[in-house]
Amino acid sequence: MAEDTERPPVSSSVSYRDPIAALKWLETAFGLEPRIVVLAADDTLVHAELGYREGVVGVGRAWSPNHASPLDLGGKNTQSIHLQLREDVDAHCARARAAGAEILMEPADQTYGDRTYIARDLEGHVWSFGETRKRYDRDEFDRTYGTKTRDRI
Repeated sequence: MAEDTERPPVSSSVSYRDPIAALKWLETAFGLEPRIVVLAADDTLVHAELGYREGVVGVGRAWSPNHASPLDLGGKNTQSIHLQLREDVDAHCARARAAGAEILMEPADQTYGDRTYIARDLEGHVWSFGETRKRYDRDEFDRTYGTKTRDRI
């Protein structure tokens, strides 16, 4: 990792049977930017990081029962990744679809002010993408939707 690059305080990582194919696909389909790729002497992937804005998503191989692709789990996911886009979630969805993403939920306006869509990647990981269209403060949101927003329980 470049010494002048500050690492984000929180990141996620996903495991793939074919992580090199996943790296290329995630760049094409979702617009993630390669930041680092670490290969072993035999050119197998050891670790990679893709960036989006200030965030990082690690990509690695499915190397243990606890680090598996959804393909190894009958398609099940134990997590999903959300990326908050700055603009044009509809165009992002079209790009993902053209790259072969399975669109699980078409772009739709949400009550909390975002327009979002949900997609499944080439090995079955679920990703969601949103674009803020209307910003609410807590009081306005609670008045509008009858909720009680708090910092903690």
